[in-house]
Amino acid sequence: MRLKPVIFILLSLCLISGSCAPAANFDSSLKSIVNPYQFSIAQWEFETITGELNSLIFGKGERIEDKAGVVVGYFNLVEQIKNLEAEIAAVNAGYKAGDLTSLEAELDMLQQQKAALTNAVEKIIAGQIREALAEQGILHPLYKYIKLKVGFPPLIFELEPPPHLLVVSPRDRIESMREVQLQKDLSVEAMESIEEQVDKLGVSSLVVGIGGLGTYPAFVMDDASLQFTIETAAHEWLHSYLAFKPLGFLYLLDVTGLARNYDIATMNETVVGIVSKEIGTIVCQTYYPYYANSQQPAEESEFDFNREMREIRQTVDTYLAQGEISQAEKFMEEKRQYLVSMGYHIRKLNQAYFAFHGTYADSPTSISPIGAELKQLREQSTSLKAFLDTAAAMTSRQDLSLSIQ
Repeated sequence: MRLKPVIFILLSLCLISGSCAPAANFDSSLKSIVNPYQFSIAQWEFETITGELNSLIFGKGERIEDKAGVVVGYFNLVEQIKNLEAEIAAVNAGYKAGDLTSLEAELDMLQQQKAALTNAVEKIIAGQIREALAEQGILHPLYKYIKLKVGFPPLIFELEPPPHLLVVSPRDRIESMREVQLQKDLSVEAMESIEEQVDKLGVSSLVVGIGGLGTYPAFVMDDASLQFTIETAAHEWLHSYLAFKPLGFLYLLDVTGLARNYDIATMNETVVGIVSKEIGTIVCQTYYPYYANSQQPAEESEFDFNREMREIRQTVDTYLAQGEISQAEKFMEEKRQYLVSMGYHIRKLNQAYFAFHGTYADSPTSISPIGAELKQLREQSTSLKAFLDTAAAMTSRQDLSLSIQ
């Protein structure tokens, strides 16, 4: 879930005009590789915002009595569609007998039912998140100065597959140096072709799928669970909210390349993650307690994936610190194959993988102490809003360290 609001486009123009020669040469080579596959955020936003305005002006607002029932119905359809797609894939692969024609007709019917509910579900969930935020006193970035009890920016998101993301990291350290949005419908072959070409520039690259993207309106993937969807919608809105605060603005500068700061990126993503998870829990407990409690928890396994990933990351960092880049890459590939054998199908494990996932300091692939420090700050804060206000005012890692002393 990465932040790319409209303001990024403006900042990117500044970046293009002020690049130094080596960076410009690298960016030119990278652009020539990704150009055929690039996703146009500007075009998507223009089309989507135009549609939103048409719906607002000309659409007929239907009164929905059972809002929770509509949302639960949508996510039940999501599960049915995923199960049916898996069954069709098994029949196509010859693992299972079945009538493909009838299965595909059923899938088409379910997808139409889901599509018919999408707009209503987006608006219902957005309203519920706004209410939860307002109850926590999180309204708009300037509330300290302007005591209007209105939410800003407006919370709008689209339930549809987000674009893919190309992440580029140096080979000698784990750090995101470039991120580029790519088309939604890339094949695995296309992803691997892009990565192969980008890697020849002397870097580590990875094309990843993402759960959401902080455009405006935000992307939120349309085939996830109810709680994940709520958390992601809140997560992307919080990125827009923080863009008007010191921490979020510095993150904009980092993402656009104007002022790279991996610590700021990690702080921003982790703060947003902490707040969005709490908001997601509040919304689920308030509106969907039965549905949320009825979801079957994943079976516990003796294999501890989180611990394994942390240990892999620590070993890779050690190799890289000693300048043993080839050994680190060989080790990651060996561990990737091991993880696949344990049922974790990671397509590619490299520096770019850790750079992307490591930005979230509460993820198993991160060894950054920032996660623990922000959790400590949350524990010592009197409220969720107090935590957000304190973190939003930070401009450096040192600010975080001082705040928890």
